[in-house]
Amino acid sequence: MTPPIGIVSLETASPPYELSQDEVLETVLTHFGDRFPLVERLAPVFANSGIRTRQAVRPLEWYLESRGWPERSATYLEGALDLFCDAAGKALAAAGLTGADVDVIVTASTTGVATPSLEARAMGRMGFRPDAARVPVFGIGCAGGATGLALASRLAAAQPGATVLFVTVELCTLAFRNDEVSATDIVATALFGDGAAACVLRSGEDGFARVASYAEHTWPDSLDVMGWRMDGQGLGVVLSQFVPPFVQKKLRPAMETMLAAQGLGMEDVDRFICHPGGAKVIEALETALDLGQGALDVERDVLRAHGNMSAPTVLFILDRIRRHGLPPRSVLTAMGPGFTASTVALLAA
Repeated sequence: MTPPIGIVSLETASPPYELSQDEVLETVLTHFGDRFPLVERLAPVFANSGIRTRQAVRPLEWYLESRGWPERSATYLEGALDLFCDAAGKALAAAGLTGADVDVIVTASTTGVATPSLEARAMGRMGFRPDAARVPVFGIGCAGGATGLALASRLAAAQPGATVLFVTVELCTLAFRNDEVSATDIVATALFGDGAAACVLRSGEDGFARVASYAEHTWPDSLDVMGWRMDGQGLGVVLSQFVPPFVQKKLRPAMETMLAAQGLGMEDVDRFICHPGGAKVIEALETALDLGQGALDVERDVLRAHGNMSAPTVLFILDRIRRHGLPPRSVLTAMGPGFTASTVALLAA
């Protein structure tokens, strides 16, 4: 029998520069208005995003200069490493542990390329043991918070007694493009922020929640829904305008199938904990899962304060909810490139 896997601790981290949505809009209009008339026409996206503030690894003026792939990569390595160590250090301290206690490190990050990967670069700062297993995961984007948590749970179950550290870091702001502006780029500029989250997992009953099960669903022929395009300037956003209607139409049947495979029905879930994406995606989630308008209140709060940080976002939401008390059974879910929905069923401790 698979032992229960406890989430012993969960902590989050944000970079130092806070960007107000009004300030970002004003800067974008001033900087791009003459060159790209499309910007002014799409300005309402900023007001309708549901976001007031976001955090970034660099001050706003940094993004207005021309930045190529080498400079963006160097910024990713520095900023992502700092956030990795911040989130991981707080999660280990909350669990009463140090880096030397960690047996397995799972790292999920899709907004930059690090080889060696982030946990290897963090070994000296964090005091990880030389024999700690490293599992870097790339390419899962916004689904990474749920997918990475599920993977960390599987590894904890496969090695009873091992301490597994899961860290997800995303620097979405580095995809801001100065060389060209499309409707997708404007939407991304209105949505994305930077952040990190970390969990300590271990087999047993310890922690604020137990991982009961997990599942994924990937829709065929959906590669163009979300992802990155890469060129000499760096990463460019692939983000279909049809994400909200896709979610509203497709998610419910997939969720029912995933839950059924875990011996659950929709009625067995006390709270869905959802990656918010954006304001329209939250509305689509509430409709698709028949939750009622306004049910995803914490999701809206996190989006308002931090923007869409990609993978860490759903763990920011889980952190807020668990601090007020998790319901008996919840399902953490996020969607990302693939196009894939990932779920983790949790039982409150």
